[in-house]
Amino acid sequence: MNFSLYIAKRYLFSKSKNNAINIITGIASVGIIVGTMALFVVLSVFSGLRDFSLSFSNDFDADLKVIPHVGKSFFISSKQENQLKNLKDIASFSKVVEERVLFFFDGKEQVTYLKGVDANFTKTNILSQNNIFNGQWLKPNTYQVVIGYGISQKLSLGLFDFNNPFEVYVPRKGKAVIESEADAFNKTTLIPVGIYAISEDLDSKYVFCDLALAQQLLEFQSNQVSGVEIKLKPNVDETNVIEKLNAIFQNKAEIKNRAQQNATLYKMLNTENIAVYLIFTLVIIIALFNLIGALIMMVLDKKSNLKTLFNLGSEIKDLKNIFLLQGTLLSIIGGIIGLCLGIIIVIIQQQYKLIMITESLAYPVVFTFQNVLIVFGTIVLLGFIASLIASSRVTKKLLD
Repeated sequence: MNFSLYIAKRYLFSKSKNNAINIITGIASVGIIVGTMALFVVLSVFSGLRDFSLSFSNDFDADLKVIPHVGKSFFISSKQENQLKNLKDIASFSKVVEERVLFFFDGKEQVTYLKGVDANFTKTNILSQNNIFNGQWLKPNTYQVVIGYGISQKLSLGLFDFNNPFEVYVPRKGKAVIESEADAFNKTTLIPVGIYAISEDLDSKYVFCDLALAQQLLEFQSNQVSGVEIKLKPNVDETNVIEKLNAIFQNKAEIKNRAQQNATLYKMLNTENIAVYLIFTLVIIIALFNLIGALIMMVLDKKSNLKTLFNLGSEIKDLKNIFLLQGTLLSIIGGIIGLCLGIIIVIIQQQYKLIMITESLAYPVVFTFQNVLIVFGTIVLLGFIASLIASSRVTKKLLD
């Protein structure tokens, strides 16, 4: 193998007498470098877009959420609350109640989620701290609500509008004969005191109110909730916390992390990432056809040298390894150069924000070692396969 590696390096770094071979080899090298650079940059861009997209949902979603296995609500006892408070891995937790209901304002109506939250919600969720577009966060034990910017626009609803009531209608439980509106709905007037703004979809999703008010409208008991949202302390073992939570709730409730709470979004982002990776891998495969052609032409050009080596006792396997190693080395060197160029482009975009989506928002890119390993592994593997195909042309019949 050392003999084959020595010859392969000589062939790789020395020019051929046939200028056409030098040109094809140069084209193959450029194709490997550009393909590697493009694949790394695109994966870094999609990593940035992934983090950028998830940053919106993370404002709504807690690190962990406890939800009922069956139905829309469950009961949490004071003992379970104390056990949650005593868990060292939990920074805070908040009891929530949410349900789709009907909102009415000035002749316009909107069906969306009413979400009741307790006083700990501001410690568990960053929404109330960082994303209030106008106004303030609601006060406990009041009829105050915080609405999304999308809901505000659809209903033409502003803050502290006392001329037109902002009303909520919640279907009542029971199977009795409905003879009036009061029999069909629990109804109350709300006071909008804040508007949050995050993204187009999320801004039309929730109206936040006090937990006790939501329980009253939904005819819940004081210890009946739709979920418990939990914020973890930094660098804790999520799996270990989930096991402890399952023990507290006796496996009667389901515990979901952020990825499970947004399974559809995560699946869509992962599918897009895989699709882009496969498309650019196909581009690299096409570029590697140049490598196969260059190596085959090199085999034919060095045919007399190979005959000499064969007559001196070299085995066909060793002669094949010369071109296998030559192509693999070319792929490795081209991959390293392409990765270096791609890393430089990504870092420049991160630092100087040369490409902008809007006047204030730069195109998001994220440098990760995972992408480095994926790209380098891809180019080396495909380069090895291409070299293996080309080196298979070295046969005893060729040398006869």
